[in-house]
Amino acid sequence: MILLKSLQEIAKMEVANRIVAEILEGVKEKVQPGIETRELDELAEDMCRQRRVKPAFKGYRGYPRSICVSVNEEVVHGIPGPRRLKAGDLVSLDFGVKYEGFYGDAAITVGVGDVGEKARALMAVTEESLYAGIAQVKAGKRLSDVSHAVQTVVEGAGFGVIREFVGHGIGRSLHEDPQIPNFGPPDRGPTLQVGMTFAIEPMTSMGSWQVRILKDGWTAITQDGSLAAHFEHSVALTENGVLILSRL
Repeated sequence: MILLKSLQEIAKMEVANRIVAEILEGVKEKVQPGIETRELDELAEDMCRQRRVKPAFKGYRGYPRSICVSVNEEVVHGIPGPRRLKAGDLVSLDFGVKYEGFYGDAAITVGVGDVGEKARALMAVTEESLYAGIAQVKAGKRLSDVSHAVQTVVEGAGFGVIREFVGHGIGRSLHEDPQIPNFGPPDRGPTLQVGMTFAIEPMTSMGSWQVRILKDGWTAITQDGSLAAHFEHSVALTENGVLILSRL
């Protein structure tokens, strides 16, 4: 069941997501050669303490850290640890918080130094596809219009759309109905209504869309070892149109 949110609830979600955006920006500034990914996790957790909010991911279904740091062929759910970043790495940062009973969730991908033309293109296209999906969040549209818009941009640029992981509803729970795939035909699924809140999150690869999970039970990597990218915003559909909650 898709839970509609009141203006008051959306306002709380906006605060939660603004905090997510601020923390992601702070972590992004520390992404540089030589830093260990666990240092990025420690920074995110420190920033949560400063703001008196709970990191949403830590302990969620047993996830052991506060932020997901996925490097190069890692698509999502990379567990921070002793790995040191190096110049040319592509780093996806996925983060969420809980604030006054409501969740915020967002993701960005950043390059460590010069990552090369194709990697920059992958990041740019993935972010473009996110905004193409968000542009379809209008009352009266169908949910799969979002999915189709993402797929059209990504595959039109010659990249792969990851199919195993999807966007989702968000609110009092980190993952609510509905699931939002990043692929599929238009004009399918529920009709969008004012009060719906979603986390839209295209995940892409430079090669195949297929993935596999590492032995840690969390980290998903591209099956062909190609580079991956991930961008995400939480949004709300209001009387005045779509509101991007996690954008500074």
